[in-house]
Amino acid sequence: MNDLIVEKLRDIENEHAAKVLFAVESGSRAWGFPSPDSDYDVRFVYIRKPEWYLSIDEKRDVIEVPINEMLDIHGWDIRKALKLFRKSNPQLLEWLVSNIVYEEAFGFRTDMLDLKEHVFSAKVSMHHYLNMAKGNFRTYLQGERVNIKKYFYALRPILACKWIETYHTTPPILFQELVDDRVREPELQHAIEELLRRKTAGEELSLERRVDVIHHYIEHELQHLTVVAGAAQAEHSDPTDMLDQLFRKYLLKVWE
Repeated sequence: MNDLIVEKLRDIENEHAAKVLFAVESGSRAWGFPSPDSDYDVRFVYIRKPEWYLSIDEKRDVIEVPINEMLDIHGWDIRKALKLFRKSNPQLLEWLVSNIVYEEAFGFRTDMLDLKEHVFSAKVSMHHYLNMAKGNFRTYLQGERVNIKKYFYALRPILACKWIETYHTTPPILFQELVDDRVREPELQHAIEELLRRKTAGEELSLERRVDVIHHYIEHELQHLTVVAGAAQAEHSDPTDMLDQLFRKYLLKVWE
């Protein structure tokens, strides 16, 4: 699959007259709880030739490859990526720290990682993850019988919030790292580990009786984190000049 993904990235470059700056895995594979049949969520940032940006019209700033049952490829133009980076976009921050890297060129990802903590906003990230956890809990985890694989999609953003609350930095992407650092109760640890074992082994996780120890933990933390997120202060630094310089640097570096 890795060779196929790289081949698809070369096709994208040729078709769109662009260069891929980095491409990584996103979603359950990057988070560390894929099922054997999980699809591949490839996310990338690309740059076009300088004249493409010299236009009086705004142009489409994403590239999407038609999705099949195993492969989902989606990319952002460098200017779009840097605008979202300036806003501490949690999705982009996750791409940067993904541990599954398909492509890395010209040093762009390294430069962004060096700037990551200059743009990171605890307030923005905490609200993002908290809303994700609330949405999944409300949609999939109500009643006595629930879609138990959705516990992962409530637990991971909650643990990301807990990490931000404690360390005020970008949370790690691996679910297990968040669990090891933020979950202290042995009964809760055991329940999470058992669900993780079943999911990665390919067991069908659908409607089952809710797992009370996990359920109560989620309910408690959603209440707690709502208060914490509401009190978080907005950061005031403006990294625009720094990101403008980065944009110009790579226009020259890639196309010289």
